[in-house]
Amino acid sequence: MREVAVIGTGMTKFGELWEQSFRDLFVEAALAAVADAGVDHIDSMLIGTMSGGLFVGQEHVGSLMADYLGMTPIPATRVESACASSGAAFRQAFIEVASGMSDIVLAGGVEKMNDGADVTYALSTAADQEYEVFHGITFPGLYAMIARAHMHRFGTTREQLARVAVKNHQNGARNPKAQFPMKVTIDQVLNSSLVADPLRLLDCSPVTDGAAAVILCPLEMARKFTPNPVKVIGTGQASDSIALHSRADLTVLNAVRRAGENAYKMAGIGPADIHLAEVHDCFTIAEICAIEALGFVEKGQGGKAYDSGLTALDGKIPVNTSGGLKSKGHPVGATGVAQIIEICDQLRGVCDERQVKNARIGLAQNMGGSGGSATVHILQAV
Repeated sequence: MREVAVIGTGMTKFGELWEQSFRDLFVEAALAAVADAGVDHIDSMLIGTMSGGLFVGQEHVGSLMADYLGMTPIPATRVESACASSGAAFRQAFIEVASGMSDIVLAGGVEKMNDGADVTYALSTAADQEYEVFHGITFPGLYAMIARAHMHRFGTTREQLARVAVKNHQNGARNPKAQFPMKVTIDQVLNSSLVADPLRLLDCSPVTDGAAAVILCPLEMARKFTPNPVKVIGTGQASDSIALHSRADLTVLNAVRRAGENAYKMAGIGPADIHLAEVHDCFTIAEICAIEALGFVEKGQGGKAYDSGLTALDGKIPVNTSGGLKSKGHPVGATGVAQIIEICDQLRGVCDERQVKNARIGLAQNMGGSGGSATVHILQAV
């Protein structure tokens, strides 16, 4: 199996992008990635999209994007794993290059969520329709149950949840592509509108339009295109029961844990070797559970990490330096690759005010639904 590197990245601004269409967003990000890599062609394309059909009435995404990018007749495949769609697309692109099937592959993601669709319904398709959605549950409700279970079992506090949002908005305020690049206070989080007890509006990621893309190639070719390639040293993917009630422990993200273990094993490292991480903070409790599942803290100690500043920009393990889904935004099909881009930018040392000092190894964790699917990728500066 060949070693693989990321050689180019491209990303739109995230937000309510009324002037750009679904296809426009992807083409903007893809062209930026191609230009950054300096390649004159690509061999294949993998595109993460959760629900183009429900958001904008568009399926057959691979054909559409290859056409409007001017890349036909290359193979172009749409990948779906709910909010982990582009994380899964990146993994498939990695496998394609590592196997020798293709040399230069584009992995991207795109979602247009603000064009008038019933967003609550569209997102609910990532849950169990018969046993969860039929009975009226939504994702804020599912994550509220996770939060309540965590608070009851481990003593996690409402203020600790709020500190996740405060930290991520502080980082996002330094990210020019973030949807909500402004700081918030603990009091503002605690006094924002109640969504699903104990989660409030400022505990929840927003509805977002956006796209992100990266170019991968064999590491041995990478220096032909860029002086600072980023090597993919570990990848993992796993799944869990889609319905929350089917899990033995509501507070454990087993798919994240298993995907992380597989990525660590492939990379030959452990959690202590990671210099920074982008994790899937669709809700504040999700970040707390993710850092536990990834081994950055002991089980049940995730909330305390935000009291001590462990995950802050200048902490031992900075988490969501981009602002995370909470501040940067969450265009569901694009989120996984956007996380990869933040890690690449950090390892390249180009993140300006939010740059982590001496960052050499980073991790990106992307998750679908309430944890029914997950991908973890580990990248290293070379």
